[in-house]
Amino acid sequence: MNYLAHAYLSFNDQSLIVGNMIADYVKGKHWQEYDRGIQQGIQLHRAIDTFTDTHPVTLAAREYFQASCGRYSAVFIDIVYDHFLATDTSIFSEQSLSAFTKQIYHTVAQQHDILPPVFQQVFRHMQQHDWLYGYRFMDGIYKSFSGIVHRAKFLEVTADAPFEVLKQHYDELADHYRTFFPELVAFVKTYPH
Repeated sequence: MNYLAHAYLSFNDQSLIVGNMIADYVKGKHWQEYDRGIQQGIQLHRAIDTFTDTHPVTLAAREYFQASCGRYSAVFIDIVYDHFLATDTSIFSEQSLSAFTKQIYHTVAQQHDILPPVFQQVFRHMQQHDWLYGYRFMDGIYKSFSGIVHRAKFLEVTADAPFEVLKQHYDELADHYRTFFPELVAFVKTYPH
């Protein structure tokens, strides 16, 4: 799952939100340097990633991207799942998504001084370009794909390749999300924290 899902799966707990958002930028045992609530958010993020990455539905969804994106297919699926979450009318309306993303930015910004330095830069771009709300739109997804392609050292395709996969298999990927996401929500609700 990507940033929007991690934020959503924190269920409005401010410490969990911060920990869940910064987890990929907290290496080794540095998570122990944070307050207990943020530590729990980091651990929750890692549990969500493990659940997602090993789930049979996610593994099947990755297959669509395998030919063009290889081992990066997992990263593209994370963004695709965020797109389907952002457009999931059982969870968000356009207005409620906008309000939710503003609240997430506010919550994270309040903890700016304790954010990992690399995440501080990422967060500035995230907020400035409203990534979380942008996942709702295909051009926002394309921009996210472009960012991955730009940063990926061993991926020799343009963002057009995974974007074409998404467009070609949009309905099937949406079905994968609808099968998978309720199971992930149920897992998080029973996760100890």
